[in-house]
Amino acid sequence: MRENLLLNKVAIVTGGTRGIGRSIVMALAKEGADCIFTYLQNRDLAEPLVDEVNRIGRRALPLQMDVADFENSKIIIEKVKETFGRLDILINNAGIIRDKSLMMMSKDDWSAVIDTDLTGVFNTTRACIITFLKQKSGNIINISSVNGVHPLPGQVNYAAAKAGVIGFTKSLAREVAPYNIRVNAVAPGFIETDMTKELDQGHRKKFLDMIPLGKFGTAEEVAQTVIFLASDKSHYITGQTIQIDGGLGM
Repeated sequence: MRENLLLNKVAIVTGGTRGIGRSIVMALAKEGADCIFTYLQNRDLAEPLVDEVNRIGRRALPLQMDVADFENSKIIIEKVKETFGRLDILINNAGIIRDKSLMMMSKDDWSAVIDTDLTGVFNTTRACIITFLKQKSGNIINISSVNGVHPLPGQVNYAAAKAGVIGFTKSLAREVAPYNIRVNAVAPGFIETDMTKELDQGHRKKFLDMIPLGKFGTAEEVAQTVIFLASDKSHYITGQTIQIDGGLGM
C-alpha cells in the first residue's frame, strides 16, 4: 500500500472549486490531508467537492470569501483552527483575468486583477504567517503563471500580478527560512480548463504551436507538482518557481 505523502496535514486552498484549485483539493485529499477551500461565488460547486473529499475519507470545509478583502481574509485562519485545530500548508490559488490591450484597459480592469491575484496572496499569507512563525513550521505554495516569467501581449495586469507573486515568493522565502517555513511558486502555462476549452480552433492552434511539447497541460499535472512541494520530498527546496508549461517559457 502506497504511503500518503500528507497524512493528517491540514491545508488551505484559495479558489478551490474549479480548474487547478479543485484538482489541488482532490490531490490533497488523496494524499491524506484535510483542507479548507475558499470560493467567491460557486456555491453549487463547493458542496459536491466536499462530498468527493469525504468519500476519500478526508474532511473539507468550504468558505465563501473574497481574498481581495484584507479584513475578510482574516476569517480563514480562524475557521481552519476552529475546524481542524492546526494549519500546515497554504496554497494561494485564487485568481482572475481581464485581458485587454493597455489602450483599452480600464482602471477597474487593472485593479481587479491586481487586487485578487497579487494583493489576495498578501492578504491570506498575512493572515496565516503568524501561526506558521509561532509553530516554526509551515509550507506556502503560490500559484503564479508562465505569464509572470514570459508575458504575452494583452495581459499587462495579469503579467504584472503574477510576476509580483514570484517576487513575493522569493522575498518571503528568505524572510521565513530561519523559522522552518518554506515558500515556493508554481507557474503553469496553458492548462486544459474551462477557460482554454472556450478558445476557438484558430487561437488553440496558435497557442499549441508555441509549446515545444505540442499539447496543453492538465490541472492534475499542476496539482501533482503542488503535492511534491507540499510534501517532505521537497524539504530542501524554497524560494523557487517551477514552470509547468510544456517548454513554453524556454
